Amino acid sequence: MNTAAMPNTEAVQALEFPIPPGVYAERVVSVRHYTDRLFSFRITRPQTFRFRSGEFVMIGLPNAEKPVFRAYSIASPNWDEEVEFFSIKVPDGPLTQHLQKIEPGDTVLMRQKSTGTLVNDALTPARRLYMISTGTGIAPFASLIRDPETYEKFEQVILTHTCREVAELKYGEELIAATREDPLIGEFTAGRLHYFASTTREPSAHMGRITALIENGALFRALGTPPLDPASDRVMICGSMDMLKDVRALVEKAGLKEGSNAAPADFVVERAFVG
Repeated sequence: MNTAAMPNTEAVQALEFPIPPGVYAERVVSVRHYTDRLFSFRITRPQTFRFRSGEFVMIGLPNAEKPVFRAYSIASPNWDEEVEFFSIKVPDGPLTQHLQKIEPGDTVLMRQKSTGTLVNDALTPARRLYMISTGTGIAPFASLIRDPETYEKFEQVILTHTCREVAELKYGEELIAATREDPLIGEFTAGRLHYFASTTREPSAHMGRITALIENGALFRALGTPPLDPASDRVMICGSMDMLKDVRALVEKAGLKEGSNAAPADFVVERAFVG
């Protein structure tokens, strides 16, 4: 019998619909709502589930005979005993309209295979790694900044997070603080993990779209780093479609080449979205 395909019986024993093949059924451990648009949750991790920090996986709910699955970046590092996700709330989203209502003890479905381009393997080593994110695009970077391998490949790790309002930055702020204090990862981050937060609608220490802050040099001045240089910098990009397109154009203009799992290079872009 293939135990990897077996669902978590504790989680599924009371489910109304059968679990599709190749899918885990896991129990919700905790849920936290940050704003009326953002929430995070953690589920139990199957013993057979393996992934690389930065990858995404398809998740759904056992609320239909053919459940809706959407791609979600895994926010927890690959050594975590639970699986964490950071999600938007879409009132009429096929999945998120229901997902935002989950509570501890509920069941979440997760396909067994993870994938993605935002992984350390897709980049060649360099001095600095910029992780450029907007909104819930911070999720894969929440995984990567808690992975020791990231600090083996890069001397400096710079996480940027841009949201509309200050309250939406709270997930990232708490993430950075917890990572620096983590008994396993904290020693790697000392003087090497940097955080740059900005807002586009509400006044904050740094205001403006991340593309504008890169173009006008405000990002680099705030960090005390030189402009992007393919000799020393690598970039990962995750967020809204417009941001992905614009930042990609900026890093290509700076001379960086796109990498992949098969051919590591200077920058990578993620295109997994939820709805």
